[in-house]
Amino acid sequence: MRLHNILVSMPLKPEHREQFIKALPDAQVRFARWQELADEELAGFDAAVGKPAADLLPKLKGLKLLQLSSSGVDPEYLKLRELLPEAVLCSSSGAFGQAISEHMLGMLLMLLKRLHEYRDDQMTAEWIDRGDVRSPRRMTVLIIGAGSIGTDFARLVKLMGARTVGVRRTRGEADPVYDEMHTFDELDRLLPGADVTALSLPETPQTVGLMDARRFGLLKTGSYLLNVGRGSVLDQDALLSALREGRLAGAGIDVTVPEPLPKDHPLWGEKNLIITPHISGFFHLRHTHDSIVDIACHNLAAWPEGPFISRLDFESGYRAKESG
Repeated sequence: MRLHNILVSMPLKPEHREQFIKALPDAQVRFARWQELADEELAGFDAAVGKPAADLLPKLKGLKLLQLSSSGVDPEYLKLRELLPEAVLCSSSGAFGQAISEHMLGMLLMLLKRLHEYRDDQMTAEWIDRGDVRSPRRMTVLIIGAGSIGTDFARLVKLMGARTVGVRRTRGEADPVYDEMHTFDELDRLLPGADVTALSLPETPQTVGLMDARRFGLLKTGSYLLNVGRGSVLDQDALLSALREGRLAGAGIDVTVPEPLPKDHPLWGEKNLIITPHISGFFHLRHTHDSIVDIACHNLAAWPEGPFISRLDFESGYRAKESG
C-alpha cells in the first residue's frame, strides 16, 4: 500500500519537482498553493508537504502523512493526532543545521568583535575606535538544545577553541563535539558559568518561558545570549533588562514574540542586540532547500512502514526514537 495523491505546497526549483516525481512514480503529485485549492480537493490528498495554516488541518480529511517544511513544529500541528489519530507527522529537522549554526556564529562574532557598533558608526560617517574585543577561544558555550542545529553550532565554536557544554532532555551518548552533556534539571547550575548561552529549542509546554527573569538573573555578567529556536522560550522583558543593566554584553535573536516584532517594540532600539526576522533557516541556503526535499521524498516513499526521518512524537513534540 502506497500514497497515491500527494500535495506539495512549498517553494521549489524545477529539479526539486523532478525529484518528487521520480521518487514517487506510482503517485499523482500535485504542486499548488494551499489557498488555490477548494475544500473538496484538500480532502482528497492522502499526503501533503509544506506548512498548512492551522485552519486548513481539519479540511485535510484523508491525510495519512503530513511532512512539514520546517524544523520547529508549532503546537497546532501536534493537534493533528486529535483530528487524524493514524496520521504520521514529520518535520524537516536535520535540514537546517548548517544554515542556522552559521547564522548563530555570524551573530556571535559580530557581537564579540563589535561589528554592529562599527556598522552603526558607518551610517553616521563616524571614524571611532570602539576599543577591546573578545574571542570565542577558551569561552564556555552553553548550548541549550543539543539537536542537529545545536550540535552543528557546537562544532563550529569548538573549531574556534571554545569549550562546549550541551543541555538536552534525556541522558545518553553525546556527540563527541561536546566537552560535557547535561539535562535540563541541571540548567540553573550551568548558566552562571557560561560565557555564551545559545538556545535552539522547539516550542513545547516544557520550553515556553524556560529563560524567565529568574534565569536571566543567573547569567554571568558580561556574557552573551543567542536564540534561534522559538521566541516563546525566553522572557523578552527580562532580555531587555539584562541588556540595559549590562548583565548581557550582547544578544542575537532570530525569533521573537510576536512575529513580526511591532515597530514600536523597545527591543529594536537596543544597541547591543542583533535582531533578524526569523530567516536563519528557511530556504535561503541551497543546501537547506535540497535537504528538505530529500527528507520529504524519503518519508513519502517510506510510508507506511517507515522508518521515517524526523517523525514527531506527539507527546513530547520532539523527534521520535525511530527517526534518522
